[in-house]
Amino acid sequence: MNYSDIEKLKRLRATFDLNYKLTGLYANYLSAFPDIISEDLVNTLCEGSDITKEEAIIALLCEIFHLDDASGTEDRRLIREYIRPSVRILNTAKYTENPYYKNIALKDVKIDNWEIKWEYYPPYRAAICHDMIINSDFSEIPPLGFFTEGFHFPAVLEDGNEWMTLTPVDIDTCDDAIDYAHGKVVTFGLGLGYFAYMVSEKENVESVTVIEKSEKVIKLFSERILPSFKHPEKIRIINEDAFIYAERQMPKENYDYAFVDTWRDASDGAPMYKRMKALEHLSKNTKFDYWIENFLVSRLRAIKFEELWQLYESGSEDMPKSYYEFIERLNDVNGTDI
Repeated sequence: MNYSDIEKLKRLRATFDLNYKLTGLYANYLSAFPDIISEDLVNTLCEGSDITKEEAIIALLCEIFHLDDASGTEDRRLIREYIRPSVRILNTAKYTENPYYKNIALKDVKIDNWEIKWEYYPPYRAAICHDMIINSDFSEIPPLGFFTEGFHFPAVLEDGNEWMTLTPVDIDTCDDAIDYAHGKVVTFGLGLGYFAYMVSEKENVESVTVIEKSEKVIKLFSERILPSFKHPEKIRIINEDAFIYAERQMPKENYDYAFVDTWRDASDGAPMYKRMKALEHLSKNTKFDYWIENFLVSRLRAIKFEELWQLYESGSEDMPKSYYEFIERLNDVNGTDI
């Protein structure tokens, strides 16, 4: 690499380090103290001033994370380029007026070790609210949402542990897939049946085949949720492993559209994403989309970046010969073994 390439590579290193830092800060915040920002704190900051609620939340996050806009370049960039564009106020009505929320009569129920239960976000509890934003410079922004009032949402629990939910991130990250779905649709992962319901409502959708591995989830859905569907005749549920079905049966079905949602988050989803991507060629006429794909790509790209950086630092003969080659190989995330 020449001098210019090395300088670009160092800037890229700094960007990835900031990606990691923000992800770590948010992960700790969301798991350890997601309710630390309260309605009283936000209102106190906003009273007698011109700052908005979003600005108050940003100020509180900076205090929680010990970040100072005036202290140095890294803090300043993290605040201005990452945290500010990540924070957003969520409109409760957008979700409560969603057709699924309005038309599916979900009640608390338990079948064996599985149950449907309504859970609650208190005002200003933080939650990831959309897919990762990935910019052209590889900076990554996980959208962080806050309701100004309490918000109830349904969840499926196994042995008391949350397995599936229908929160803002679950709804908003399905929007594009719902819009694109047409003709014969297959979806991998049943959950609370949100995607299946929304797609079955579309006139240009002929049928919706759901591939679900858990018999108990199918039983819970079939008995407690499917009867509320307006078009249950469009729904076909197959009790099968997603990858076995995609490899052996799916190529015979000639689906128009496939939506894959078989993971809880990016940590368990990344290897499954790679595995399903490798099977796409078997169903060449099917358009595939993946839930939280940007989060999955982010995780895979981070792994690839560290592999390439190690080659650069060690002076390996296998290291990219230019910055352009480095970026080209960095973008080939589905060629990485994890």
